[in-house]
Amino acid sequence: MKTDPESNSSNDQARPTNGGGVFIAIGTIAGAVIGGLMGQPSIGLLAGLVVGALAACALWLKDR
Repeated sequence: MKTDPESNSSNDQARPTNGGGVFIAIGTIAGAVIGGLMGQPSIGLLAGLVVGALAACALWLKDR
């Protein structure tokens, strides 16, 4: 009988985790586009980055 070396009793009860990096990526791109439409692409990019990072942190805190 073969056993999987990566399988142990602690992994059997592990919860699936969510990836929050998508919020950073989408926030950055959307912020640059929206900022570009308003004539301020750099500020939009930074604002989108901050909003995306806050959303990713909120998801991380919820997942803990």
